[in-house]
Amino acid sequence: MADVVLSVLAHPDDAEFLCAGAMIRLVREHGWEAHIASMTPGDCGSADKSPEEISAIRRAEGARAAALIGAHYHCLEERDLRIFYAERPLEKVTRLLREVRPRLIFTHSPSDYMLDHEMTSTLVRAAAFGAPAPNFCAGLGHPPALPAIPHLYYCDAIEGKDPFGRDVAPAFRIDITSVMDTKVAMLACHASQRDWLLKHHGVDQYLQAVRDWNAHRGREAGVAYAEGFRQHLGHSYPQDNLLGRFLGSL
Repeated sequence: MADVVLSVLAHPDDAEFLCAGAMIRLVREHGWEAHIASMTPGDCGSADKSPEEISAIRRAEGARAAALIGAHYHCLEERDLRIFYAERPLEKVTRLLREVRPRLIFTHSPSDYMLDHEMTSTLVRAAAFGAPAPNFCAGLGHPPALPAIPHLYYCDAIEGKDPFGRDVAPAFRIDITSVMDTKVAMLACHASQRDWLLKHHGVDQYLQAVRDWNAHRGREAGVAYAEGFRQHLGHSYPQDNLLGRFLGSL
């Protein structure tokens, strides 16, 4: 049975920005099965479409992007700007972990520019800890508990900064030079987001932005393109760097 890598991030396209390169390499070089999950369908990601209209578009974009590397897309159907650490979303993430049974999980930095990212990070951390406990969410029809806590990795904060503009340095970097074009192709599937980011954030060059950021991380490591990560190393979580062992830690 193939090892499984799962990303659980707040919105459709977050995985493509933050960890798709590492996921592609695990799939292509080591035969891993990949799953990409978003907490929301991106229902606030439009200035001219209703929440229902843009959600349908963004779910389809997420599925197309995942399909480029043979991955599976999941949406947990929370709502933009309303992701909270609460019983319902925690149960959803725990159920997903027990269904997918990942060996390795990516999620957001605990400190990031918006609360949707930070709350998702907290939920995934808690679910990774709780999913192996048989009595957690008992009686809700979940698959069996996980055999152990998965390896948990935090992606870069957006622009590598916390809410106060301070640098959030990665613990290590993964060289994604060989798969950068595929990562950009995955991001290009999220076509609805260029117009939204231009209108709301004043950000254009949607695809160039990811190249620029990964080139920045690459220069720090002496390669063309890289992604930055930190591993959760708290008590009872795995202590060995599984991601670095498979892909090389820079």
